[in-house]
Amino acid sequence: MTDTTQLRAGKSVRLEGVTKQALDIGRNRLILAGCLLTLGFAAIAGRVIELSALRDHNEPAIPTAAADAALQTGRADIVDRNGMLVATSLRTPSLYADPGEILDPTRAARKLTTVLTDLHATDVETKLRANRRFVWLQRNLTPHEQYRVNALGIPGLHFMDEWKRIYPQSALMAHVVGYTDTDDRGIAGVERAFDDVLRDGRAPLHLSVDLRIQHIVRQELAHQIARFEAIGGSGIVLDANTGETIAMVSLPDFDPNVAGDMSPDQRFNRATLGVYEMGSTFKIFNTAMALDAGTVTLRDGYDASEPIRIARFTIRDFHGENRWLSVPEIFKYSSNIGSVKMAMDVGTEGQKAFMARMGMLKPMSLELPERGYPLVPSPWRPINTMTISFGHGLSVSPMHLASGVATVVNGGIKRPTTLLKTTGRVIGEEVLKPATSEAMRKLMRLVVVDGTGRNADAVGYLVGGKTGTAEKAGGGRGYARKSLLSSFVAAFPVNDPKYIVLIMVDEPKGQKFSHGYATGGWVAAPAVKRIVERAAPLLGVAPVDMDAPEIRRDLLVDLPDAGGKRLASF
Repeated sequence: MTDTTQLRAGKSVRLEGVTKQALDIGRNRLILAGCLLTLGFAAIAGRVIELSALRDHNEPAIPTAAADAALQTGRADIVDRNGMLVATSLRTPSLYADPGEILDPTRAARKLTTVLTDLHATDVETKLRANRRFVWLQRNLTPHEQYRVNALGIPGLHFMDEWKRIYPQSALMAHVVGYTDTDDRGIAGVERAFDDVLRDGRAPLHLSVDLRIQHIVRQELAHQIARFEAIGGSGIVLDANTGETIAMVSLPDFDPNVAGDMSPDQRFNRATLGVYEMGSTFKIFNTAMALDAGTVTLRDGYDASEPIRIARFTIRDFHGENRWLSVPEIFKYSSNIGSVKMAMDVGTEGQKAFMARMGMLKPMSLELPERGYPLVPSPWRPINTMTISFGHGLSVSPMHLASGVATVVNGGIKRPTTLLKTTGRVIGEEVLKPATSEAMRKLMRLVVVDGTGRNADAVGYLVGGKTGTAEKAGGGRGYARKSLLSSFVAAFPVNDPKYIVLIMVDEPKGQKFSHGYATGGWVAAPAVKRIVERAAPLLGVAPVDMDAPEIRRDLLVDLPDAGGKRLASF
């Protein structure tokens, strides 16, 4: 019995050992399976979270780190001199399709065009049948459009986030800021000139333009264009001592938010790209040239009683005084005859060298791709010297003219014109004697007080300037007498110039209230007056007592004329 009992006990122990081993193996397998299932579910849950919350609905991956950085930052903002927003970038959805995933291209195209009404069903269907894995359908959708496309439930349609350039000021800064294409590349204006900086940079680009002054100039220029039934025009305000562009307008303009809708005329920048014969405003340079060369003084004069005949041409005055005129009178009355005689005393080579010093013979050093090349006579003959003296035969942009006038009135210092905000003192090159600049300031004030620019006299702000009325070239047929460029360029306050203002109106038509005239004095001078009156307080220029003894002394032109009178520019 003992042996049998012991045998049974041994078998029982072995059985328990086998059972325990089997249970341990089963438990380990269950634990391993549970861990694997847990890891599987965790991976699935992570992928779901990534696709639903962290990813942008099946958007393609960006292949490079540089592109990823661009996607995260977009183009840098552009702001005006006071930090007001001019251009910025917003992230917007763009719609694309994978044709391989489209089940019914005809039905999908029909449904999609009920939401995106700018699309045509046949065009969309053609794209959806393409033997490709990626086709653009529409870029830069609104959130509402994205929602409605999603609600269609069409397999194979996907969204990709892109950057869209936005211009909050609409057309106000059109020719300054320019615009970008659908791929966010600068196409025109500052956007193109600083494309690399804006694409790579994160800090805003600060322009020299003041949006407040820009608005005033655009409004007043548009008013005169409408009033005189003109085809366009340009307006400029420059800082006379730094070269900063405070305002630059060209009309007609365009909305850079929808740049694809603009016409060639809207795209054309009259302020910097267009080059024109600027008429009698060029007498500022002609008179400064003669005074600086020493061939005349303010006490000299010329006989302007007879027209000048050369070959088949006759040069005469618009409203001739038909007598001897002093240099101040030649400028005040805008005498072509007197201006020609002054230029001929300086000579052709002297005139050419002077215009080169003033920057009139090459494109502006301005940060815009739209810069016009001056049309310079070649060869430069004596007849060219004569016509250039009163603003014909040498074509420049309005920005050339404004920049040159800044040099004439600021003490004779030529500084680069810029669209970027500057800090500190701007170094320039002296190209005129200070005494010449002082004399020209007096003569420009004389024009406004007692000459052709009376309509520009803004009380308290000491405006000095010069009118210009030029017949436009007639396409190889001489000049079109009824197609005028009417302009006025001014400095204020002229006793200590701070700013230059230029208004040019293209092809104005005489009106009943202007007695049929469409000259610079009628068309452009009033706009300059209103711009000065509105802009001066914003620019920190306070009005002064124009009868103050020190001002009368600074602007006195004390010369006897042929009739024994004395001229004064206050």
